[in-house]
Parts: sequence; structure tokens; C-alpha cells
Amino acid sequence: MKRIRILTLALMASLPFSAASAHQWCWCVNQENTYGWQLMTPDERREHQARLIRFTEYDACIEYLESHRSKIDEKAGKAGIKVPAVTNNPCDAMKTQGILK
Repeated sequence: MKRIRILTLALMASLPFSAASAHQWCWCVNQENTYGWQLMTPDERREHQARLIRFTEYDACIEYLESHRSKIDEKAGKAGIKVPAVTNNPCDAMKTQGILK
């Protein structure tokens, strides 16, 4: 029983470190870094982030991002809105972090 308690405490103590290191590998979408944020529903934002973090290949990520931006441009045109440019690229960021090949 004492051994189980010690193992449980050790695992609990390591959780914050696991969460912190996992977060550094996550591309978190927000209004500052996501093209068309204001035209996306909360569900679309979550799906966009989920799709981005599932990629393992740079080319597939770029292909998706181009498709996403095309859809946003179409939505913006219909709504008569000019979408602010985003200067960063999540695919480039994930490639730099070693997530994408």
C-alpha cells in the first residue's frame, strides 16, 4: 500500500511537467495568428486547430492551409469583409519546432 501511494504521488508530481512540455508542441489558434478568425464559428476554430496539430507532413499542412484560406476568402467576399493578413504560418512554425517533416 505504501508503494502504491509513493508511485501515485510521483505520477501526480510529474503531471505539471508533462502538461507544460505537451503545450509547447501545440499550435494554439487565436485572433492574432489565424486567417479569418472573425469569420469562423467556435466549432470551426476548434476543428481548424485540431486539423493543424494532426499534421505530420509539411506539404499536407500547406495544402490544407491554402484550402482554408481560400474558403475564408470566399466567406469574406460574400460578407463584404476584408480579412486582415496574418504574417505567420502555422505550418512553418510547426516545421521549425520539428513537428512536421
